[in-house]
Amino acid sequence: MAFSGVLADADIAAALEGCKDAGTFDHKKFFQACGLSNKSAEDVKKAFSIIDQDKSGFIEEEELKLFLQNFKAGARALNDAETKAFLSAGDTDGDGKIGSDEFSTLVKS
Repeated sequence: MAFSGVLADADIAAALEGCKDAGTFDHKKFFQACGLSNKSAEDVKKAFSIIDQDKSGFIEEEELKLFLQNFKAGARALNDAETKAFLSAGDTDGDGKIGSDEFSTLVKS
C-alpha cells in the first residue's frame, strides 16, 4: 500500500468505510479518520507526493476525482460534486489546482 509507514491500514480502512457511498466524502472527516490530520508536516508532504500522480507539483481535479484510490486500489472515484467541493476547499489561490502548501493547510484544517 502506498501509505504504509505513514498511515495505519486499519485507519485507512475505517476512513474509506466512512465515505464508501457516493456523496458522503468529507475531506475533514476523512483526514481525521485516516490519521493524516495528526501527522507531521513531513508525512503530509509524503501524502501529497503520492496523490500528485503526474508529479506536477499540484493535485489537479482529475487526481482529486481518483483521490480515494490512492489509499486503496478499487476504492470508488469521487463524484463531480465531491470533487468540486474538495477542490474549492483546498484551492485558496484560485488557480484550479491544489499545491503542496494548500494541501498541508487543507489536511490540518
